[in-house]
This record gives sequence, structure tokens and C-alpha cells, in this order.
Amino acid sequence: MDRKQVVLPGRRERRRHSPEFKRQVIEACLQPGVSIAAVALANGLNANFVRQWVKVHRERALAGQAEETCLAVRGPVTRVPVTLAAEPGPGLPPLEIRLDVRCGGTTVQMAWPVEAAGSLGQCLRELLR
Repeated sequence: MDRKQVVLPGRRERRRHSPEFKRQVIEACLQPGVSIAAVALANGLNANFVRQWVKVHRERALAGQAEETCLAVRGPVTRVPVTLAAEPGPGLPPLEIRLDVRCGGTTVQMAWPVEAAGSLGQCLRELLR
């Protein structure tokens, strides 16, 4: 009886990716018409990890943790930069976010208090469905 010794592969080390690399991959995924799976495959990554990176990026952007936010709309991707300024001085009106949302031939003008920026994201998601 012939006995062969089975050699198990060594334990693989967890790969670590720099924030710069992740940012480049996420930016590539946010381009119009680009498949997250294709970007992942091209970079030798698991598509589920890349989807998670994009999801976290979008959540942070909508929560106001990023200075600029990109909101995706169904169909072609529309980027809406939103920049938050410092608090107004005494006697000045409260800060608000002003948006013109165009969908087809309809334009909706919105003014939203900066303190409620999180709920603005929810409102936009519902409006743009």
C-alpha cells in the first residue's frame, strides 16, 4: 500500500491595502457604467470586499463625514458636491444647504438646515427613486 504524505499549504497572511489604494478603487467603482465586480477582478480583489468599501464610503459621505458627497441617481450617475461651511456669526441667518435637483424636465429647489444634513440624504433617496 502506497502512502503519500499530504502537505497542507501554509496559512495565508491577510492582505492590507493602503487608504490611497482603497480610494482609487472606490473612485473607479463610482464611475458611470463601471461594474464593481470588474474593478475588483482587475485589481485582484474579492468583489464583496470592494462592495463593502463602496458602501462604507457612501455611508460616510451621506453622514457628513466627508467634505464632498457624491449622490448616485438611477440611470446616469449625477455627482452633487456638497460643502459645509463654518457656523454663521451672530445676527446672520442660519446656514442651510441649497440644492437644485433636476430629473427629466422637472426641477425641485430645496433649502435644508445644515444641522439636519443626515435627513436630507434620506429625503433625496426617496425623491430620486
